[in-house]
Amino acid sequence: MSATAAEPGAPGIYHKAGSLSRERRWALWTAYASLTVAAIIFLAPPFYMLITSFKTSAEVAGMTGNPWLVRDPTLENYWAILANPMFARFMLNSIIITACVVALTMVISILAAFALARMRFFGSQVLATGVFLTYLVPDTLLFIPLYQIVGGLGLLNSIWGLILVYPTLTVPFCTWIMIGYFASIPKELDEAALIDGATWPQMLLKIFIPVALPGIIAATIFAFTVSWAAFVYPTAFVTTPDQMPLTIGVVSQLVRADTFAWGQIMAGALMAALPPVIIYAFLMDYYIAGLTAGATKG
Repeated sequence: MSATAAEPGAPGIYHKAGSLSRERRWALWTAYASLTVAAIIFLAPPFYMLITSFKTSAEVAGMTGNPWLVRDPTLENYWAILANPMFARFMLNSIIITACVVALTMVISILAAFALARMRFFGSQVLATGVFLTYLVPDTLLFIPLYQIVGGLGLLNSIWGLILVYPTLTVPFCTWIMIGYFASIPKELDEAALIDGATWPQMLLKIFIPVALPGIIAATIFAFTVSWAAFVYPTAFVTTPDQMPLTIGVVSQLVRADTFAWGQIMAGALMAALPPVIIYAFLMDYYIAGLTAGATKG
């Protein structure tokens, strides 16, 4: 009796399993198709830039043939950029600005996140939320009052003015990432360290920073990317070529009225984008882990 009762149920189970398998297969194919379309859309501009950077000025101006193909590949655009002493100056300015901003951002963010996440005090949660909300204010609105502040300090047309204002873009988000990481660390570590007589600075340096290293790397990558690729602030605050970073220096020197050196512009833009690409290629896992922890903890 039990055998006959079990037999009708067996096909239903197998049918349900097969249906779930087909649904999963269709979901995977849909995901792969969506990712393929997204990859094509996002990779088309840099691929076109790469193709254009290998073209001569005559080929770019000719507007004949397939724009996605190169008839006579050349490296003259890259040699012209590398031989230009102003390009070396732009690169040095970007390196100085980025190094200073990243160091300043990480010091402020780590200290602020540690205080807000572990040293509980009245209004700490509200303050932590307010810090992140400041990140949502676009830089296209902030640069107007910041222009008045930078001008009042006499830092216009100076890389130090950019070093002063870039942290307004990097500190809020980096602090939010670090708050999530610090909040995920078990509180027993605090209690054990306090019982052993450790001070708050000792706890930060010897316990929290080593444990939260993936979050620190993620915040560092974000600060590097923002400070290296910033465009609005240097456009508004810097007009002299010797103080320009790479992002606006290449464009300002290779565009003359209605004349565009497209090959050199594309070559310079690709070379400027190379450092972030290399960093993301080697540290992408840490960046994703840091963003995930910052979004789910705290």
